[in-house]
Amino acid sequence: MPLKITKAADPIQIDRLVLCIYGAPGLGKTTLAFTADRALLLDFDKGAHRAAARQDSVQVSAWGDVAALTAEELAPYETVIVDTAGRALDCLSLKIMGDNPKMKGYGGALSLQGYGALKTAFTGWLNQLRGMGKDVILIAHSDEQRNGDEVIERLDVQGGSKGEIYKCADAMGRIKIIDGKRVLIFSPTDTAFGKNPAQLPPLPIPSPEKDRAFLAGVIAQTKAKLNEQSEAAVAELKRFTELRDTFMAYTEAENFTAAVGSVTTPKDKALLNECAIAAGFVYDKSGKQYVRAVKAAA
Repeated sequence: MPLKITKAADPIQIDRLVLCIYGAPGLGKTTLAFTADRALLLDFDKGAHRAAARQDSVQVSAWGDVAALTAEELAPYETVIVDTAGRALDCLSLKIMGDNPKMKGYGGALSLQGYGALKTAFTGWLNQLRGMGKDVILIAHSDEQRNGDEVIERLDVQGGSKGEIYKCADAMGRIKIIDGKRVLIFSPTDTAFGKNPAQLPPLPIPSPEKDRAFLAGVIAQTKAKLNEQSEAAVAELKRFTELRDTFMAYTEAENFTAAVGSVTTPKDKALLNECAIAAGFVYDKSGKQYVRAVKAAA
């Protein structure tokens, strides 16, 4: 099978993404997730009954309940909610240790080899869901740790597995209470993790009665921004390539000197100078013009 290479000038279309939402218990993480587009909840935490505006769910007792999900079963849904990611990883850990006792370490926890298997299996499962054309929302509780007077927020997920959630999440937001209102914040701070590719400001979270598609809009906006950035990068590469071809075609010092006034960015100025040097010219600062390199040396 030939290697499929995405050229630098080709846009990378983002159709599906993984979103992580975390926060303290009781802040409405599951309720918020249910405002995504046609959501199905994989209820590892057994808390679907507490969510407002509850939608379809799967009560998960063992990893086998979700490992064999098919495209046909997920066809009616656009979004898969994993509630919580920590419980899902616990469930998967039991499956791994049950299949291979060598993966069990001291005290009944995963061994180092077992954690490697856990990361591989969980990442592969998320990729499988995305491959089925689903957005994935990972819900996690937050773990607060004190560093002097500062409260540091982290994901409450076992061991090194939280690192896999950080890496696989395209966007990560936390729910906070500010002035008595719930707010979704994507930007990272000195004391909290976040990923904000769409550069969204802090977003007040409406009640599901007022906006049953709030998170669907956030996800759509994030995708649009990522795709906009991709298209802008393609346009910039095309412009820069054409400018380089123009400069490379110059054969006279006068051509390079005339182009000095038309380049405005440091990147374009550096390109002009590189092309001039390649053609045998250098910039004479006293005369404010390009001259033959040999003449400048003399």
